[in-house]
Amino acid sequence: MPIADYQTYCKMLDNAKQKGFAYPAINVSSMTTANAALKGFADNQSDGIIQVSTGGGEFASGVNVKDAVLGAISIAEHIHRVADRYDVYIALHTDHCQPKKVESFLIPLIEETERRRAAGQPNLFNSHMFDGSELALKENMDVAVPLLKRCHAVEIILEIEAGVVGGEEDGVDHSDQPAEKLYTTPADMVEVARRLGEVEGARYMFAATFGNVHGVYKPGNVTLTPSILKDGQDAVVKEFGQDAHFDLVFHGGSGSPVEQIHETLGYGVIKMNVDTDTQYHFTRPIVHHIMTNYDGVLRIEGEMGNKKVYDPRSYLKKAEEQMAERVGQAVQDLKAVGTSLLKT
Repeated sequence: MPIADYQTYCKMLDNAKQKGFAYPAINVSSMTTANAALKGFADNQSDGIIQVSTGGGEFASGVNVKDAVLGAISIAEHIHRVADRYDVYIALHTDHCQPKKVESFLIPLIEETERRRAAGQPNLFNSHMFDGSELALKENMDVAVPLLKRCHAVEIILEIEAGVVGGEEDGVDHSDQPAEKLYTTPADMVEVARRLGEVEGARYMFAATFGNVHGVYKPGNVTLTPSILKDGQDAVVKEFGQDAHFDLVFHGGSGSPVEQIHETLGYGVIKMNVDTDTQYHFTRPIVHHIMTNYDGVLRIEGEMGNKKVYDPRSYLKKAEEQMAERVGQAVQDLKAVGTSLLKT
């Protein structure tokens, strides 16, 4: 099927909220990882979200170019073409864009969609994330509101974040943040609803933080408090009514206990980012391939090696398959198996 249009994307999010499941949002940085995400969703009859970060975009454009916008566009255009061969809906998203990268990353991608729409073409991306969590909440919203207005005008959903997700992702390190910054307060959530509610009719997602971190940690090293999401939602509904209930995003989903993942679904989480675990499951079979074919992948003592095992396709196929399996596990953890709008 084609990439989901705005109306279909909204139906996807509504379907998740009504039925108590969430979509894995899978970070990709190449055609191969994008293909793995597509396979993982299709194998489990789940619609899904595929996303590109600034670092992923830079990588995709090549080590000499390092152009995050060009790389993001390239991956998105590949997915637009290949998604037609699958029987699930896919939404395209960009991940964590900090304030200093808005003008160099987010705005050019919004402009690309504006250009495409003017030419009668569909949106390039369905949604973008502005991560203003490093700013004070007022400054965060002062940037987010105009961005939401611009996105709404071209049927793009904006994701925003208030509160800091710990750990490190894409070269941004929040591991030294004080504990209180890892938890979004009910007052913060009410203020986010108030400010973003100024943009009448606009659709947005909100990444509130409840002790979640990027990366995978040993059990006991991370203290998630999902009830924070419930407290915030209750405060927002009390202030503005049921229609203000957030579409929430769970960042740092890799390695989180499944029982806590399930708890967040009851509080309005409809999207969970998965990156670290899929990176590992992509790399693990490559390591196994190299270690078990050591004398074939290297030219040792004048020998020529074995082209069948040093051909990158031989191990990248295995990597794609294993990453697809991990995407499938995320679909299962989020109760999204068999929920595609095309199956209901």
